[in-house]
Amino acid sequence: MNKVILMGRLTRDPEIRYSTNGSGEQMAIARYTIAVDRRFKRNDSEDSADFIGCVVFSKGAEFAEKYLHKGTKIAITGRIQTGSYTNKDGQKVYTTEVVVEEQEFAESKNASSANGNYSAGSPAPVDKPASEGAGDGFINIADTITDEGLPF
Repeated sequence: MNKVILMGRLTRDPEIRYSTNGSGEQMAIARYTIAVDRRFKRNDSEDSADFIGCVVFSKGAEFAEKYLHKGTKIAITGRIQTGSYTNKDGQKVYTTEVVVEEQEFAESKNASSANGNYSAGSPAPVDKPASEGAGDGFINIADTITDEGLPF
C-alpha cells in the first residue's frame, strides 16, 4: 500500500502549468512544496522540518491555484511517486514527490491571518469585538437558547 498523509505549510505559492491531454483538453498541474515539522528535534535551538514536493492534477490543481498561497497550512493525502530524468549536463537525476489525491485547509482563515499568513491579495486581519468570539472561530451564543430556537 502506498498512502501518505501530511500536514504542513506551503513554502511558496503553487506553480501552475497547463498541459494538453490525448483528447486535446487542457489539464491543470500544480506543484508546491510543504514544510512539515519533525516531531523530534535534533537540537533544542534548531527547528527541524522536511520540505516535501507535491504535485496535484485537474480540479485539485485549479483549487490550489485559486486558494493556496505561501504560508497556508494544509493537510494532504496521496501517494509517493519516484522517477528519474537526465539533466542537460547528462547526469541522471532521481525525484521523489507526493501525488496529491486530497487536499484541505488545516486551519481557519482567521487563524491563518492571525499568524500573519495572509497573501498580498487578501485583506489584512481585522480585530473582532470580544462579543463575537473567543478567537477559536466560533461565535458565542447565549446559554439560554433552547432546542426550539435552533434552525435544525
